[in-house]
Amino acid sequence: MTNKVELTKKGKQELEQEYQNLINVVRDEVKQQLAEARAQGDLSENADYDAARDRQAQVESRIKEIENILANAVIIDEEGGRKKGNKISLGSTVTIKFLNNGKEEQYMIVGTVESDPFNHKISNQCPLGVALIGKSLGDIVEVKGKVDYQVEIIKIGA
Repeated sequence: MTNKVELTKKGKQELEQEYQNLINVVRDEVKQQLAEARAQGDLSENADYDAARDRQAQVESRIKEIENILANAVIIDEEGGRKKGNKISLGSTVTIKFLNNGKEEQYMIVGTVESDPFNHKISNQCPLGVALIGKSLGDIVEVKGKVDYQVEIIKIGA
């Protein structure tokens, strides 16, 4: 049984672009690097050849990973949260206030594949994402983690 992978439309487009780049650009670069390394002669102690083979393996692995993700992708309705009575759902953009320090942050709730906390995209399976799903504007939410904390939902939407 394969697991469905939840993606936003933008996330799917980004994966498709990465896939095309790997297939049409990076693969050719790696082939060229391998050819240049082979031209150096003895492959048994050729660091350039070993590095090119490692890169080839990484590229081919990523290509297969993206193919698997796209084959099992379920596209998230990013408008869903705003249409369903302002409840937070996958695809929602949420502004929260941390009650311990008053700091405000904005996050987009995405599937695990798209998760990128440094760019304010959090997974629906991380502690904050789990706590926010299904909540509404004005709710105060307890986030369970190594250290529990509370946040207030101050905006839902773009």
